[in-house]
Amino acid sequence: MIVAIDGPAGSGKSTIAKEIASQLHFKKLDTGAMYRAVAYTALSRGTDLDDEAAIEDLARSIDIRFTSATGEDTMISIDGVDASKEIRTPQVDANVSKVSAYPGVRSAMLVHQRRAAEDADIVAEGRDIGTVVFPHAEVKVFLTADPRERARRRVLQRHAGESLSCDAIEAEVDETLAALKRRDKLDASREVAPLVPAEDAVHIDSTSHSINEVVSMIEQLITEKR
Repeated sequence: MIVAIDGPAGSGKSTIAKEIASQLHFKKLDTGAMYRAVAYTALSRGTDLDDEAAIEDLARSIDIRFTSATGEDTMISIDGVDASKEIRTPQVDANVSKVSAYPGVRSAMLVHQRRAAEDADIVAEGRDIGTVVFPHAEVKVFLTADPRERARRRVLQRHAGESLSCDAIEAEVDETLAALKRRDKLDASREVAPLVPAEDAVHIDSTSHSINEVVSMIEQLITEKR
């Protein structure tokens, strides 16, 4: 079975997918991490992000691997080096949409994504899972949340385990909110695989729901399809 969860950054896709994978023993596929890996590698190597051909060549040449088991936090390595934290920086946040809009990059990642679903039950999360990557997924969900709440979640995720003042958190939330709105616009307007819900996707707004509540909603959808 394939469960496709799409939605904008900070809507809770990764957390929800992790819980579903853990409870149902599915394999979790974080497709967004793949595009982040390409963006991070380009930035760290000084590759011009406006050079589409160079970015596409880079996407085809690097070795991206996930090392997590079902339900665990996704650990990703690039050419054998752990980059799990590096791909989550604000700099990568600000540039991943540009990189992921290139057709050659999406084509390179699509091969890995579909291969990961062979002979396995998976829950995949991203922005075009139900529309492009797995259009025949048995369960499709489009997960959203209030923009400011999404920004807050992203900041708290970024600083998990750290002690920050309320003022510091709010200041970063303001900055992150502006970046999320820019990314939402870019993701929704790109020509290739834009962020749009699949026609048969179930819409869930996670703003006022707990993680467990959203997980239960999706698991009910899974049960109905089995």
